[in-house]
Amino acid sequence: MANAGRVTIDGGDMMRYAEYSPKTNPRSDIDTDRRLGGTLIAVGLGVAAAGFAGRYAFQLWKPLGQVFSETVRKMPSSAFSSYYKGGFEQKMSKREASLVLGIGPVSTKAKVREAHRSMMVLNHPDKGGSPYLAAKINEAKDLLDKENRR
Repeated sequence: MANAGRVTIDGGDMMRYAEYSPKTNPRSDIDTDRRLGGTLIAVGLGVAAAGFAGRYAFQLWKPLGQVFSETVRKMPSSAFSSYYKGGFEQKMSKREASLVLGIGPVSTKAKVREAHRSMMVLNHPDKGGSPYLAAKINEAKDLLDKENRR
């Protein structure tokens, strides 16, 4: 049974049957070509469908993009900013004082002092800060201290 599936040639060399099998059938080559052609057609149709879908999406996107742009333009720019827009009032209010110091309107005396100190370190006129801003920071501290005493 050791020689099962093998053929002995004159020289005693052992060879496999596969080496003696006839060449592939011409009909199987045609079948392979048809399958390959079918695959290529399927891939081509898929690419075409993706192209048409992309074209449709771009056509749809133009009006949607215009609507989106209009909506963004209509929104106030201050809605996206965390900074206070506008100048100072003639007489400082409690709300404005708390905005200047960056604290809540009902803050403790220690919180007001800490906020005033940190703002003055950043904006002191001797360190290159604005004298006007330093005056407004001091005014805000005085107003909130006065409110806390009552």
